[in-house]
Amino acid sequence: MLYYLFDWLQDIDFPGAGVFYYISFRASMASILSLVISLLFGRKIIEVLRKKQIGETVRDLGIEGQLEKKGTPTMGGLIILLSIIVPTLLFGNLQNIYIILMLFTTVWLGMVGFADDYIKVFKKDKAGLSGRVKILGQVVLGLIVGVTMLINEDIIVREKVLKPDQELRVEAVEETGMPPRPHGFVTTDVKNTKTTIPFLKQNEFDYAYLIWFLGDKAAKWSWLVFIPCIILIVTAVSNGANMTDGLDGLATGLSAIIGTTLGILAYLSGNIIYSDYLNIMYIPFTGEMVIYMAAFVGAAVGFLWYNSFPAQVFMGDTGSLSIGGIIAVFAILIRKELLIPVLCGIFFVESLSVIIQVSWFKYTKRKYGEGRRIFRMAPLHHHYQLKGYPEPKIVMRFLIVGILLAVISVVTLKIR
Repeated sequence: MLYYLFDWLQDIDFPGAGVFYYISFRASMASILSLVISLLFGRKIIEVLRKKQIGETVRDLGIEGQLEKKGTPTMGGLIILLSIIVPTLLFGNLQNIYIILMLFTTVWLGMVGFADDYIKVFKKDKAGLSGRVKILGQVVLGLIVGVTMLINEDIIVREKVLKPDQELRVEAVEETGMPPRPHGFVTTDVKNTKTTIPFLKQNEFDYAYLIWFLGDKAAKWSWLVFIPCIILIVTAVSNGANMTDGLDGLATGLSAIIGTTLGILAYLSGNIIYSDYLNIMYIPFTGEMVIYMAAFVGAAVGFLWYNSFPAQVFMGDTGSLSIGGIIAVFAILIRKELLIPVLCGIFFVESLSVIIQVSWFKYTKRKYGEGRRIFRMAPLHHHYQLKGYPEPKIVMRFLIVGILLAVISVVTLKIR
């Protein structure tokens, strides 16, 4: 909203109004405001949750200190959502399709997570929203994001195209009077289903390659694989963040690290100079997403103030489902979704530990008549708790690994 106010002030030559056109300035303001909102309003929201007795229900897992968390206010994800939405509305360009999609993602998964927490807290149903309904909500989001990317004219990629020698010779003589060049490139904006593969020299991958057997029609029918892949990524990362949210400050701290990395990647991908220098895919209009991600990081850091050990509030599914979906959609929009297994490696391993544990338990029960376990408990962070590691030590070590994975993710821009 302030974006349009300063745009008008710039039109009437108001001194200093032009600073609002700088993404770096608006991103800084968004992160500061987000941090202030989460710190100031966070305390008030926690007090309301405590008075309404909206507390966490904790099962006895045999972990030392676990039952002490019973009654801690939950649904604190509302603090995160509020701290993201308000700064984005104030400092973002609300006509930008990427900002629209990110705000929709935030609200949509926020509602799905809120419904789950509401059933658990107020309906006294520990199961909460059924798994099928939550997955349906994630599938719908993935479908909307995928279809929008395919049909919206503002979602494009700028590619370098080699022009025929004859055309270049004619242009060189007519426009510059210089001797003709033997070859060269021009840029063109196209709609495609390409993304980026980390660590490879020719690092662009088109989902149409997966249906190569259709020949020339592969590009036309690429949506058949593109949309299911988008749905799978959104669902996997959203649930991965949800599973990781089991220790004080773990999911929140990792989200801040991942968000910072994605913000850097969005800035580079949306800047024609830096993308050309780094030889990475240039995606017009994505620079605006830096404002959103700055608000996201500010919200995560502000929430961490209250969520660090010992936690004064838990984010609940209102927060965990949302932050996972936000990370997934953001990575998809800047064409870095194949980097998620690296950047979100902790989320990935936590989810994988659950899949391995459940699968092995079912297999051994069928074969031996009794279920056996690989980990003492899944997700993985509970395994280390049962081994006697203090909760703060587990969180800190996971965050250190998260930082290392973030550094590796940024380094992939040049190491390929």
